[in-house]
Amino acid sequence: MELCIPDSRTGYYRGTRFDWAGIFRTVTCGNAVYSEEWFEDYDPLRHDCVCGPVDEFSQVGYENALPGDSFLKIGVGLLKRPDYADYDRFRLYEIVREGTRTIEHTKTSAKFRHFLMGEKYGYDYEKEISLAKKEKAFSIECRMINLGPEIIDTSVYNHNFWTLGQRCVGPNTMIDFPFRPSGKWREGGCGKAFLTETGIRFSDRLENGESVFIGDLRLEAESGRGYGFSAANAKTGCRVEAECSMQMDHAVFWANSQVACVEPYIKLRLFPGESAEWSLNYSLA
Repeated sequence: MELCIPDSRTGYYRGTRFDWAGIFRTVTCGNAVYSEEWFEDYDPLRHDCVCGPVDEFSQVGYENALPGDSFLKIGVGLLKRPDYADYDRFRLYEIVREGTRTIEHTKTSAKFRHFLMGEKYGYDYEKEISLAKKEKAFSIECRMINLGPEIIDTSVYNHNFWTLGQRCVGPNTMIDFPFRPSGKWREGGCGKAFLTETGIRFSDRLENGESVFIGDLRLEAESGRGYGFSAANAKTGCRVEAECSMQMDHAVFWANSQVACVEPYIKLRLFPGESAEWSLNYSLA
């Protein structure tokens, strides 16, 4: 795995959408490339110039902030609300407080720590990415404590930008869940994706400019357990299986011609002094 060092001046990713900690550049296993740059016209400030399993936290305090006030984007910093427009995750916001970052690493792991304190919001957040000793697997373990006076009420999902050995989405792309998915496709899509008893399949290849989106994938019944899914390419034989320690609230699925992404959401609500821990485990085949 190639991981990127977070840096506001020279970092590979400097947008204000995704968590800067643990940004993947590539993931390879054997001769197969499981994740790589899937986008054209790379720009470090563009919201989606990221690869692999990358986290995004929902904004905290934006709705109650006035123009010029700051709000929290976990993993990025305190950002300035510029006007009365609704929050837009695709917009680039000014960072007014970056916080302090440290990195510790070994041959098989990297621990990213982000410490941030503001008048309303503060936290100590750690993300540790570790290779398994024997298996073709790795884990992402996250820990966060609320150090500020206000409640941190947010959600976090992993976008899962897996290319699976081939930057082509179509009938060879297979997404599966350990439950029967339900949801509604966004109107105006190309109509080439459909739900099955166990997951998502494609009737034809997605062409440049085509995309599909479903925003309310849910389990038929609440299980109280963590979520899981698999993404595979039948042509390349690449397969990723993912598990999370926390229960999924819902999932989003988005795909274009280059990449197909399962985005499972979990909720976090931390009162001052409270902490949370969660983990993601990925196996490659």
